[in-house]
Amino acid sequence: MLDPTANPSARPRASGLGVRVSGGQLAFGGTPVFADFALDCAPGSFTCILGSSGVGKSSLLRMIAGLVPIFQGTVVASDGKPLSGRIAYMDQRDLLLPWLGALDNVMVGARLRGQPHDSERAAVLMAQVGLSDQLHKLPNQLSGGMRQRVALARTLMEDRPVVLMDEPFSAVDALTRMKLQELSARLLAGCTVIMVTHDPMEAARLGQCIHVLSGSPATLDDGLYPAGSGPRDLADPVVTKLHQTLLRKLGVALP
Repeated sequence: MLDPTANPSARPRASGLGVRVSGGQLAFGGTPVFADFALDCAPGSFTCILGSSGVGKSSLLRMIAGLVPIFQGTVVASDGKPLSGRIAYMDQRDLLLPWLGALDNVMVGARLRGQPHDSERAAVLMAQVGLSDQLHKLPNQLSGGMRQRVALARTLMEDRPVVLMDEPFSAVDALTRMKLQELSARLLAGCTVIMVTHDPMEAARLGQCIHVLSGSPATLDDGLYPAGSGPRDLADPVVTKLHQTLLRKLGVALP
């Protein structure tokens, strides 16, 4: 069996890149989503963004990734250069190709770009996510949690310093979600991560910076900056306090 700790090249690289959005303007059908939008994520930080459905959380990630045209403003890395080619994107759906086995799905990015694919490194990543015995299974032979772990390995395979995650664990059960949170926090350490989530407890466990997106056009609040890094213990009083604070920010009335 492959040792997931034996190959340092299979681990994500430490990120020297932050993400800066300045004066961002985005609209759909003439309706502004963002106007003069700003976001600054420090290199190597794990930022969580919450907000009500339809407020623009996914649009924000797509804007950062360059998947939708920004009408005005800039989206750059902290070195002032474009982020293009330096981002990995993990969707809330696993988006595995049904005709490829798990290992081939992990390597699909390089194959689509016509680049050499490193099957040894992909196998090490599969071992890191606990699927070394599922390398050749088709997606329909895997559970939902397993498919999400394959998607995480595929994201890591891209070896990008900036990782965008759009509610990546929303489709799995609560126990699997907790395990994937812990796995992601460990394997993405050193990367600059921006994660959209609808779950304030998930943000309280993982976030080093936590923002709530609200309004129309949407803006970010000043953010919360809890000490330490995730995953935090659910029994930690810091997590409990963060969870309650975030619920209030999201408009939930608490006693």
